[in-house]
Parts: sequence; structure tokens; C-alpha cells
Amino acid sequence: MVSPFVREPTRESALSIRTKVLATLRFFGTGSYQEVTGSNNFVGISQASASRAITEISNALNEATILNRLINYPQTIAELEALRTSCGCIDCTHIAIVAPHKNDPNFPEHVYVCDSNLKILNVNSKFPGSCHDSHIWRQSPVSDFMETVHRRNRNNVFFLFGDSGYPTRPWLLTPINNARNLGEERFNDRLCSIRSVIERCNAVLKNRFRCLLRYRTLHYSPSMAGKITNACCVLHNLCIANRVPEVEEPHPVKPDYGMYALNQLNFLRPSANVDLAAARALQQHIINTHFT
Repeated sequence: MVSPFVREPTRESALSIRTKVLATLRFFGTGSYQEVTGSNNFVGISQASASRAITEISNALNEATILNRLINYPQTIAELEALRTSCGCIDCTHIAIVAPHKNDPNFPEHVYVCDSNLKILNVNSKFPGSCHDSHIWRQSPVSDFMETVHRRNRNNVFFLFGDSGYPTRPWLLTPINNARNLGEERFNDRLCSIRSVIERCNAVLKNRFRCLLRYRTLHYSPSMAGKITNACCVLHNLCIANRVPEVEEPHPVKPDYGMYALNQLNFLRPSANVDLAAARALQQHIINTHFT
């Protein structure tokens, strides 16, 4: 898969593509320092060679022909219909890196959408951890696409599920604040139950690729840390497609997966009040139909 984008060895002593892949997988899976990764008995290469291998394989997995094939959100109504009405769950998680330069705003926050099978449908690692979820969402191509689908196909109802860190819209349903009755409480309970899939996806991703765990801390620039995150998401989807067993969490104490609840902020556009009213009407329709 990566061979078209990785240099073939030209010297007998140079690393083979296979060794580069193994060294990278070792790093992704353990989060160990490059020196430990390189000196491992199964790899046996220098720290410098491990560093170059990790960079080269991560860059290869970020090539559009690989990234867009293995992480792809629906682009048409027919593709949305294949996911049924709910088109996935969205949330963010923080990826710890060494402190960037003081004026560098690009340390990453990882935002993604997944489906009920834990497949990652969209990933965005381009924003700093200080950015609010709703700001990142507004810059997302998925947000633009879902809004366009809503405005052009009002007879078809497609939506994502998010937490209270996201603005409530007809294409993005969030919990009802201060539920006033049993129907609204049931709606919130069901939404939280559905959204648990993305928390599980995040746990599976980070348990399998432990370099992303908060206490591992990536010693890379923000841009490279984003590429490593994307690469791990690509490999995660390959694992899901090939039904690779999940990695069990070895720690008795629940680890910090970098997911935090945030209260919704109001970033209002001229159409926001209309969209909010439409979203609340959709919520009420769902409550009347299924929870009363």
C-alpha cells in the first residue's frame, strides 16, 4: 500500500520498506521513544533510522490516494442513505505533544466522525487544542456538506450526533439543555447512548496506537503530530475492515483519552436562529414519535 510513496533501498545496508513499516508500527503501537523503537530486538536500527522511517511511512499514509480512500465521508445522497438517517457521531480528542514555539498556534486537536462500526469517516488534525469544538466544526467540509444536503433536500432528513460542545442544527443533533419532561430526558438518554460509540472508537484507536495516549506525548512538530494522528486513523480503519481484534486496556485505572465535555457556545450567523428553530422542531418530532 505504501510502497509507491516510499523510497526503495539503493544500498545493501539501507532499510527495506518492510523494516521501515515495522519500525513505524512499533512506534505507533507503543509510543516509545525512537531510540527504544530502533533498538528493539524485532527491529534493530539506530534512532536516526527509526526517525526517518517513522516520518517516511507517516507521510506515505497521508498521501491523498491512501488517506481519502480509507477515510472518506459520504459525498452523495445515495452514500448518506447507506448510513441510514444517522450519518455518524462527532467529537474531539486532544493529542499531547511537546510544547511548540510560543507563537505557534498549531498544536493539534483531533476531531473526527465515526459510524456505528467504529470506522472513522472523517478526521481533522489541523486545529490547536485551544479551539472550541464548534469553531472547528464550522470550518469542516463535513459541516458544509451536511448543511447543503439539508437545504437542498428538505424531504430527506440526515444528521450527525454531537455533544453540547456543538451548535444544535437540523443536520447535527445535540442533547436538550435542562430537559423539562420525561420525553426530553429519554431523548437525551438515547442520544448519549448512541454517542457512546465515538467514545469507544476513541478508546479503541488509542489503545491500539498508544503513541496517541495523553501520557505518551508526541515529540514532534504540530504538523507532524497531525500526520501521525491521520496515519493511525488510516490503520485503525484497516483494522476495522479486516476485523482485527481490539487491544484490551491493560491498566486497572481508566486512562485519560483526551476527550472532555464542553458547554455549547453560541456562534450565530444570520440563519442560525432559523436553523436552531428547525433543529428543535426536529428534536420535538423525534420525542413525540419515539419517546412519549
